[in-house]
Parts: sequence; structure tokens; C-alpha cells
Amino acid sequence: MLGSKIPIRSGAALEGLRAANGLARDVLLATAEQVRAGISTGEVDAFAAAEMKRRGCKSAFLGYRKYPGHICISLNEEIVHGIGGPRVIADGDIVKIDVGIEFNGWIGDNAISVPVGKVAPEILHLLAATEESLHVAIRHARDGWMLGDLSHSVEHHVKQYGYSVVREFVGHGVGRKLHEEPQVPNYGRKGDRPRLKAGMALAIEPMVNMGTEKVRILADQWTAVTADRKASSHFEHVVLITEQEPEVLTLRKRMFPQGVQDLTPLPVSELWPR
Repeated sequence: MLGSKIPIRSGAALEGLRAANGLARDVLLATAEQVRAGISTGEVDAFAAAEMKRRGCKSAFLGYRKYPGHICISLNEEIVHGIGGPRVIADGDIVKIDVGIEFNGWIGDNAISVPVGKVAPEILHLLAATEESLHVAIRHARDGWMLGDLSHSVEHHVKQYGYSVVREFVGHGVGRKLHEEPQVPNYGRKGDRPRLKAGMALAIEPMVNMGTEKVRILADQWTAVTADRKASSHFEHVVLITEQEPEVLTLRKRMFPQGVQDLTPLPVSELWPR
């Protein structure tokens, strides 16, 4: 994670990043609105593919290291990298939608966890705490601050609730490629370099487990699940470091505006940043 390797963007490049990430947000929210009991994960993936085509962008995931889906769609104990297929979403599920797109040579990337129907309060608490940790981390995405402070803040925040963070998968820089420097773990030591600088774009994505941090990969060689099969939650934004406040390029309203203080989630249709 050497700071000298981290791209610094300015001018027209920033406009490219803003456009791509705005589109990624729009595709994510439109797709998340399709999530309901009775629909298959394959149907959700197909909707996302059509939505990308309609909006003039394409999947950054499809074909990446031979990944077969347009989006990642992961249920319950699945952490990330779930593949759309015949599995039908049921009442009480949590559905993690991760959308990455390419538009005019720039990458947009974001994720959300959607509760379906009557979800157990302890699961809603996990989702609220995860989204809360994302916004704690965003407050650390400042020019001159250390990446280690940002990474440490996620684990520190969720551990107070007895949760663990995934270590096998991390956030990353975003730009011309899906994964750029630096890696952005959800754990770390305060003060660890690199130093954040204006012009860096980071995908910050807490992956938080109700139980163990340990992960298993299913037979499809992609889907990551919790080793104890307890629930996992995932939220992601792309954030631009500026000389002032962090700029969230995938801005949407929070699903749990008051964090764990109010476990009534806003419907996805209300998350658009209008």
C-alpha cells in the first residue's frame, strides 16, 4: 500500500469518476428495488444487466477473472461474490447487491444490503451497525489523515456490538481499473500509512459478520460464506478525498438514518438522493 503507487486524479478525470459512480449508484438502487420475496437471484441479475444497457454503461464484474454474473448478489450467510441463478429470495432474507460498472473508461462501484419482508431484529441490527461503520469510516477519509485510521475505525465500531469484520476481502482504490491501489481493509492500526491525499478515490466497503470472521468459498469458486453460516452484511460507497469534506461519489440516503438507534429501514425507493 505504498502511497507513491496510488493514483491522484484531478480535472476531467474527476468528472469521469463522478459520472461513472453516479451511474453505478443509479443501477444499484434500481436493481435493489426489484428485490422481493419470490424473485430469483438470476432475475435480479438480468434486470441489472438490462438497466446497465439502458443507461449506456456495462458491467465491470462480468468476465473479471471469469466471473459469470453482471452483479454480485449474496444472501444471508453469503458475504460477497454470490452469483445470480435459480435461488428464490424468501421473506426474512437479507440480500446483498454489489454493482460495479464501467462508463467511458471509468469505474463505478457500490453495494447495499436489502432486508426482505419480516427480518429478525438482530439481523436488522447487524445491517444498521454495518452501514453505521461505513459512515464512520467516511469521516476518516480526509486529506492528510492516515489510511490506518480509516481502516481501524470500521472494526473498532462494529466490535462494540460483538461483530467481526472479514479479513480476506477488502476495499480498494477506484479509477480506470476495478481494483487499484491502495487496498482499504476494514481493520488496521491507527497511524499506519499511506497518508491520504486529495484526488484519491477509495471504495470503502465494510463486510461485517454476526459471528466468526472466518470465511469459506463454495464449490462455484466465487461465493464467500461465513464459516459458521451466521449472517453477514455489506455496504459500500466510493469516496473522493478532497481538500475539504469527503465527497461520496455514490451518494444515496442512509437505509438506517439513525444507525442502531432505530432499526426501521427506509425502503430502497426512498434512498435516492433527491
